[in-house]
Amino acid sequence: MLFEWNGSVLPQLLPRLFILFLYTIAIVYFRDSLLEYHLYINPAIFTLFGIALAIFLGFRNTVSYDRFWEGRKLWGALLNDTRSLARQSHTLVDGEDYEKQRTHFILMLMALVHALKHQLRETNPDADMKRLLANYYDQKLQTAVFKPIVILKNLGLWVNKAKNDGKLDSITQVAFDENLNKLSDIIGGCERIASTPIPYTYSVLLHRTVYIYCFLLPFGFGESMLWTLPFVIVFIAYTFVALEAIADELEDPFGIEPNDLALDAMSAMIENTLSEIDNKHIEPSKSAKGYYIT
Repeated sequence: MLFEWNGSVLPQLLPRLFILFLYTIAIVYFRDSLLEYHLYINPAIFTLFGIALAIFLGFRNTVSYDRFWEGRKLWGALLNDTRSLARQSHTLVDGEDYEKQRTHFILMLMALVHALKHQLRETNPDADMKRLLANYYDQKLQTAVFKPIVILKNLGLWVNKAKNDGKLDSITQVAFDENLNKLSDIIGGCERIASTPIPYTYSVLLHRTVYIYCFLLPFGFGESMLWTLPFVIVFIAYTFVALEAIADELEDPFGIEPNDLALDAMSAMIENTLSEIDNKHIEPSKSAKGYYIT
């Protein structure tokens, strides 16, 4: 783990840490001049302030991780509820002649999952929509701003049509509606996280405090340490700056950074488990956790 690079925040921190390293070397080099003008700070101040800053950073990371974990729970619920709806379409809707309609219903569930992923990441969903919905990806859906909600409406219309066709009764329709309402809650919960960042002034305050602390730190230990000081200062700074960088990554759990939620993998897994419910055969892929349809 000491030499782990992939998924670490160290690559993005190296330029800042290198600047701090050069800065500390300059302070050590001019140490005598600085002491002559009494440009040093009592180390005890940094000890007290460092404890307060660590608590502040811990709170920031807790807030960010809560958002990350809530996002993960919402996508776990998305998996459960789409499975329930796919199962209901096969076990509660009467008639073997309705097989194509069931498949279309499940394809809409898959499309909803991918549409939500693309909406949260602000990426183009056209490729996934055309692959799953084909001719059903009409102009109205293409131009929709909230595609998951439009697909959710179409799922409700499918249930209503099945009711009108005599394939399910009123009680069964209510069971479908309950799960569709759960999907609506999940989409709303994800949108709430994505559209409500941690207050910007809060992040700016923490960012400034961390860097001011790190750049003042050499003045507190210049008297007692010489050329080991740059290495010690960079190590201490790495701890504080890395915590702040991790909190920034976790704040938006739906992004594409290494420590964000693996929405691509989760979307693919949901798609494949729904395909299996729809009697499609899937086999383990060469990747560690993926599956592909045969």
